[in-house]
Amino acid sequence: MDTMILGLPMIYYVAMITKVLVAFIFVLLTVAYATYAERKIIGHMQVRLGPMRTGWHGLLQPIADGVKLFFKEEIIPSSSSRFAFIIAPLIALIPAFITFAVIPFGGVMEVAGYKIPLQIAGYYDTVAGRIFDVNVGMLYILAMSSLGVYGIVLAGWSSNSKYSLLGGLRASAQMISYELSAGLAVVSVFMLSGTLSLHEIVMQQSAFNGMNWYIFKQPLAFFLFFVCSLAEINRTPFDLPEAESELVSGFCTEYSSMKYAMFFMAEYANMVTVCALSATLFLGGWQGPFADTFTILGPLYFIAKLYFLMFVCIWIRATLPRYRYDQLMYLGWKVLLPVSLLNIVVTGLVGYFISH
Repeated sequence: MDTMILGLPMIYYVAMITKVLVAFIFVLLTVAYATYAERKIIGHMQVRLGPMRTGWHGLLQPIADGVKLFFKEEIIPSSSSRFAFIIAPLIALIPAFITFAVIPFGGVMEVAGYKIPLQIAGYYDTVAGRIFDVNVGMLYILAMSSLGVYGIVLAGWSSNSKYSLLGGLRASAQMISYELSAGLAVVSVFMLSGTLSLHEIVMQQSAFNGMNWYIFKQPLAFFLFFVCSLAEINRTPFDLPEAESELVSGFCTEYSSMKYAMFFMAEYANMVTVCALSATLFLGGWQGPFADTFTILGPLYFIAKLYFLMFVCIWIRATLPRYRYDQLMYLGWKVLLPVSLLNIVVTGLVGYFISH
């Protein structure tokens, strides 16, 4: 007989802890090797080799970089606001990891007669015969992703440096400008699906053997969301808060050692989350041919879509130059925002005429 805690079998708690650990380790390893992949891919695009010396073809380079940063001297400027300076990297990093909790990365796995959903914030109701998750999962992600910018702004202000302050101000203005368009872009998906639950959104793309993706119905919404998300996480060509040619290193100019590394971990963790969310909303998530029959295929499809979108992010960095700040604001407020509003109107009209 299973040991019961608070009315639930022990296996549910073991499964929950296992899912948290697996997801955390997966994101952590992906973040580490995204830096390696970026350097290698951009290197080959520029007819270079990239990292080659540490391990076979440089495979141990992320580990070497991590060890180096861990043992480097940690400097806190004497004129900085010490507590805010120390806490800022954590505020930037933690929301980047916890947003992964509501993203479904697979279907249902049966363990010892119990059905375990491959989603951290989800459980399988045996009476209803379906998975229940956070029914406002998308709102949770938008809320958590908005918190990360506070860490960047706090880092810019607490450093007591002109370069850092300008980087922090740019980050806050950029977040406000592009989060609005990103949020409006996914409204069209909510209009099609009728729910904010990410699990339900994935399940509604399961027709045609898992190929009924929303990107085919909402290609403009996918483009808007992906571009605005790049701006939110400060990726090229929207990396104005760092802008090495103007602001040295922007908001993290005064940081060193692991605090410096934590900002870059946050950036790449945000990239993982953005790509995972784009795959979930527009590319069917873990759905694909025979994913319902063979449970292992679900996570494999999800990882393949995630890594493809991450490759696109790297490809964009290798291809496009950085925007000027006035161009950044113009694009956000005068192009993307009106287009995202127009997309909602068109989606509503099309839906109305189809239903009538």
